Amino acid sequence: MRTRQRGSHLGLLLLASQLFQVGLDNVPPVTLAVLGLNVYLYLFPIAPLMQACVSVQQAYGYKDWRRLLLSPVHHVDDWHLYFNMASFLWKGIRLESRLGGAWFLYLLSVFSVLTGLVYLVLEAGLTELTQDQSYSMSCAVGFSGVLFALKVLNNHYHPGGVTYVMGLPVSNRYASWAELVLIHITSPGTSFVGHLSGILVGLLYTAGPLKDIMKQCAGLVTSNGYHSRPGAYFNSSGFSGYSGTHGQYPGYHQQAPHYTANPTAAYTGGLTEEEQIQAAIRNSLNDRGQSNQRGAPPPYGFHFSEEARAEDVRQRRLRRFDN
Repeated sequence: MRTRQRGSHLGLLLLASQLFQVGLDNVPPVTLAVLGLNVYLYLFPIAPLMQACVSVQQAYGYKDWRRLLLSPVHHVDDWHLYFNMASFLWKGIRLESRLGGAWFLYLLSVFSVLTGLVYLVLEAGLTELTQDQSYSMSCAVGFSGVLFALKVLNNHYHPGGVTYVMGLPVSNRYASWAELVLIHITSPGTSFVGHLSGILVGLLYTAGPLKDIMKQCAGLVTSNGYHSRPGAYFNSSGFSGYSGTHGQYPGYHQQAPHYTANPTAAYTGGLTEEEQIQAAIRNSLNDRGQSNQRGAPPPYGFHFSEEARAEDVRQRRLRRFDN
C-alpha cells in the first residue's frame, strides 16, 4: 500500500517477461485473472488515485465505502504494480493449486475487504491514542496488504521452510514480520499499517476464527448446490519442495489437488481417494472378466459384479500379470 505517480511502462514489460518465463499454462486461472485485473485497472483506472485510496476520513468520515473495493486493485506507478504482481504470481501458483480456484477466489475477496477494514481500525486507534489527525487522513492503495495476508497463509502451509530476506535466511514463521520491518526501513513511503493489517488478517485465518467463519458462510451458500459437502473445499494437497528467492520459479511442479471447488468433484461419488483407487481396481478387473459377456455392465463407474468372489478377484489379478 502506498500513497500515484505515473512513470514509464518498464515495470509492465518486466511483469510480462516474468509471466512468459513462468508460462501462461503454468499459472492457475484465478491467479491469472486477478493479475490481469490489476494490470487493466492500472492502465484504465476506475477512479483517480485520490478517489480510490482508503482512509479513515474518506471511508468512515464521508461514508465512501467503495474505496475498500477499489484500493487493493489500484497502484501508484508501474513499479508498484510490478513488485506486487510479481510477488502475487508465485503466491497464487502455490496457494491456488493447494486450495482450489473457487476457494482461492473467495479467500482473495475476503482478504481484500478485511485488510482494508483492519487498516481503518488501526488508523482510527492511532488517531485516538496520539490525537494526531494525520493518521485518519493517511490514504493507502495497492495489493500489498493482501499479499502480506497471503504470505502468512503460505508460510503456515510450509512452516519448516526458509525465506531469504536481503540474502539472510529467515524462518518462514517470522518471514512476514522481517519483511514488514525491512520494507518500512528501506521504503519509507510505504504504509506500515497497511502491511501490518495484512499480517493480522492472515493470522485471523491461520490461528483465529476467520477460516471457520468462511467455511460456515460457504456452507450456507452452497448447501443446495453441487458442493453440499463443505469438506470438498478444504481437503486438498498442494505441491511441495519449492525453493527459490522472492519472485523466482525454479523447479516448479504443480500437482492436482485431491479436492477442489471444481464441479468435477461431483464425479467422485463422495468417496475418499483410497476408496476411489480400490473401486477403480475392482472396475478394471470386472471389465477384463466380463468384456466378452453379453449384458455386462458398462466399463465406467464404480460397479462390482455380485457373482465375483474373493478367489475370482485373486485369480484375475494373477492373470493380469501372466498376460
